[in-house]
Amino acid sequence: MLSLLSAPMKTRYLLLIFSILYFFMQSSCKKDELLTDSSAKLSFSEDTLLYDTVFVTIGSVTKNLRIYNTYDQPLKVSNIHLAGGPSSNFRMNVNGLPGYDFKDIEIRPGDSLWIFVEVTIDQNNQNLPFIIKDSITFETNGNLQDVKLVAWGQNAHFFVAKKVSQNLPPYVLIDTIDCSTTTWNDTLPYVIYGGYAVVDSCQTLIIKEGTQIHFSTTAGFWVYKGGTLKVQGTKDKPVVFQGLRREPSLSEEPGQWDRIWINDGGVNEIDYAIIKNSFIGIQAETISLPQMAESLKITNTFIRNISGYGILSFNFNIEGWNDVVANCGKYAAFFAQGGDYKFTHCTFANYWRNGQRNDPSVYMNNYYVDNNGTAQAVAGTSMSRADFFNCIIYGNNDNELEFDFIAGADSVHQFKNVLVRADNDHPTSDPLNFTNIYRNSNPGFIDPSKNDYQLDTLSFCINKGDNALNGTITLDLKGNPRNQGLAPDLGAFERE
Repeated sequence: MLSLLSAPMKTRYLLLIFSILYFFMQSSCKKDELLTDSSAKLSFSEDTLLYDTVFVTIGSVTKNLRIYNTYDQPLKVSNIHLAGGPSSNFRMNVNGLPGYDFKDIEIRPGDSLWIFVEVTIDQNNQNLPFIIKDSITFETNGNLQDVKLVAWGQNAHFFVAKKVSQNLPPYVLIDTIDCSTTTWNDTLPYVIYGGYAVVDSCQTLIIKEGTQIHFSTTAGFWVYKGGTLKVQGTKDKPVVFQGLRREPSLSEEPGQWDRIWINDGGVNEIDYAIIKNSFIGIQAETISLPQMAESLKITNTFIRNISGYGILSFNFNIEGWNDVVANCGKYAAFFAQGGDYKFTHCTFANYWRNGQRNDPSVYMNNYYVDNNGTAQAVAGTSMSRADFFNCIIYGNNDNELEFDFIAGADSVHQFKNVLVRADNDHPTSDPLNFTNIYRNSNPGFIDPSKNDYQLDTLSFCINKGDNALNGTITLDLKGNPRNQGLAPDLGAFERE
């Protein structure tokens, strides 16, 4: 088009284009004037950052604070200051930079600024939780505003694991004295950090009622061969095994720590405990195979929110009553390589909602796999035996009970007065192994989504048990009496 114009017209046309471009360039480069009105204030996403019970010497989660400029002009924050300065227990990061004092930070119109805050609390001699406070102050056009920082601190007994051998995971002994007895109580919580707390050979650990035990992500509890664990909780003050973080949002979050791992050689007892939010609840196994199954008694215990296995057992002797094993990402109970198992008035209820679950609630096999990958039958003193009396085995899969037995191995299993969810191909009609089996009737739990496996008023499980199978079990998990004269209810809870 320019080729059709005369030279003077081309010149005027080009000058016009350059003038327009210069105008837009000047306009785009012109900076908006700062808002200097003394009434202008910042807005905050929170007026208080609260940290709920942080263990001393261990840092908190990182919390964030967002600061908003709600005006149509830029706003300069002349000072952002951590009131406690460099000696504060709190730390902050502003615009990606750590520090405790920041000057002249500009926030564009309608934009925001992120501040990230953590806290680490120094150890003192207090047993009860205590409060640590500070604040972040903001000065804008002469206006002073602040956001409060509040943290509950908690002293604890700390066991920090170390890598001491290439052939073993990081661990720390609970005591350095051979064949000693150690007692933990509820005066202070116990924190296991970075690996396993180990009850060594011939040592005994007694954990008294109300004791709280917390584990970091890779941490666990290891009762080594010949060691003994005695968990002595009560109905009102159970012993609790749980993750390290204590924020309410993580109180029922699976997979926060590793496992309780029990080897052979001791007579271990767990009574009135809560084991929650781990990868494996309890792993019980002998060191070598085949050999005599070893002993673990689990009673009045709630195992829940387990990302893998609720109970994982290899060639062990486990007896349990009034137990609930629930909400597991794989098996609620996995019994392999022989062993002797007896569960009375227990509830295995798997309504996993954190992803797809293909495994049944309860699985049993009667073999082990040798170093060549060949299945070898378990026989003799390590035979596979399992008794389930007055129990519930249920969940949201079509088949919640699986047997994986091979020929040539000794296997005995007795299921009496059990509600089980099973498909049509399951052999629950075999009279040699199954007596009074109730298939696929909804157990009527109050609310599995909230881990409430008590029975509602219309539960199918009411009065479906057999008193003759109870033995000495006269109370349920909550301490309510089992029906005497009438038939008891199935599972860990008696309907009140």
